[in-house]
Amino acid sequence: MSQGSHQIQTQAQQLTQTLSPHQILVVKLLELPTMELEERVRAEILDNPALEEGKDPSEQDHDIDTDLNEDNLYSNEDLSLGDYRTEDDIPDYKLQEHNRSKGEVAEEIPFSDSVSFYEMLLEQLRMQHLTEEEEVMAEYLIGSLDDDGLLRKGMQTLIDELMLYRGIYSNEAEVERILSIIQEFDPAGIGARSLQECLLLQLKRKPDSPLKKIEVEIIEKYCDDFTRKNKEKIVQRLNISEETYDEAINELTKLNPRPGSSLGDIVGKNFQQIIPDFLVEAEEDGSINLTLNNGNVPELHLSREFNELLEEHTTNKENQSKESKDAFLFLKQKVDAAQGFINAIKQRQQTLLTTMQVIIDLQRPFFQEGDETLLKPMILKDVAEKAKLDVSTISRVSNSKYVQTNYGIYPLRFFFSDGYTTEEGEELSIREIKQLLKECVEHENKENPYNDDELADILREKGYPIARRTVAKYRQQLNIPTARLRRL
Repeated sequence: MSQGSHQIQTQAQQLTQTLSPHQILVVKLLELPTMELEERVRAEILDNPALEEGKDPSEQDHDIDTDLNEDNLYSNEDLSLGDYRTEDDIPDYKLQEHNRSKGEVAEEIPFSDSVSFYEMLLEQLRMQHLTEEEEVMAEYLIGSLDDDGLLRKGMQTLIDELMLYRGIYSNEAEVERILSIIQEFDPAGIGARSLQECLLLQLKRKPDSPLKKIEVEIIEKYCDDFTRKNKEKIVQRLNISEETYDEAINELTKLNPRPGSSLGDIVGKNFQQIIPDFLVEAEEDGSINLTLNNGNVPELHLSREFNELLEEHTTNKENQSKESKDAFLFLKQKVDAAQGFINAIKQRQQTLLTTMQVIIDLQRPFFQEGDETLLKPMILKDVAEKAKLDVSTISRVSNSKYVQTNYGIYPLRFFFSDGYTTEEGEELSIREIKQLLKECVEHENKENPYNDDELADILREKGYPIARRTVAKYRQQLNIPTARLRRL
């Protein structure tokens, strides 16, 4: 194991050892989007009689303070939770966020995007006979697929992330085995790590035939020549006729290099209801208002009856019978669990608000104008430092969360992108560079398309001095073919 991997494993172990049960609960809740949270809160109300729905009659109405002290994210842990020393002692709470907007619920907006794609894969996963740990690993791999349904992360990166974010210590062979299960899902090609593997996975499902054998040989041995349309070399190396080559190529071009996008198109016909977790509204005066959207999640408070019973048992603690002591322990456990649950929800809300506010501060021009090119380079570390939170906390908040703005609904991941630093130290937005690159290709002369050197010169003239190899890298990420393949 590499030194970096060993350090990540050590940090993950230390984190698990140092987090209290209350902190573990907060961490779990951070990962939940609004829709899932509502189900979890209502289930917990049914599970714990010390937890009641509605505002606490003994307290006046008040909203959560958005001026937060981020340093004490976990500082207000209820000491009564000392009875629970392992994660297993905490109920699997079912919950959701509370509404800061005084009962207003954001309109459910129909979405038909990659969420359907991931949900369809998860449905297929549920049909597999896997252990709990294997299922967690498979879910993480599915969540790591890009919108094309391909896995772009390296194996060691996945191993490290599974250790850090899921507490699973695996190796390359185990991850490969789980990935091979996902690669059996529909549509064919899902979970591939390259174009070559994607095409081979699809060919694997075709009926055996002499032509299929040739198609497999072309992709296995001459995939680069296939993408470059190097007909003469393939015909010569495989010793086949041009007619056979044309027939094989005709079949190969029917394969889908982006299986995830095709799945999204199919499922997209069935609209999904996506509820945004944040509501961000830009006013004409330039101010920006942020609120949490809590859907139909009820407010929670401790049962007055349970509290009174607990006080009564506490007062009469002397000379109690065994049955009375057992009743006292039951009451205390339920009340402590309920109070800890309520505190965890409040801390979740505070962390969500803190994180989203920092994102707004860093990307304010976009939230005011809605222009994607105004987005600045921003990574998890940037938000973590400004919010004074851990990077893993920001990662959990930004995963599977959506924000409703004046210009539409966006996943929080949309606002994160790397930056490109020039030799002079100027930081440029990769997103903006890619947008200009797409525009250059869209408006080029298709009879004489730009090569990467020419594209680099054009971008340099527009104030983006990047190297040819960097242009090639961004072009590939945008799925833009080489100049030769773009020529009409």
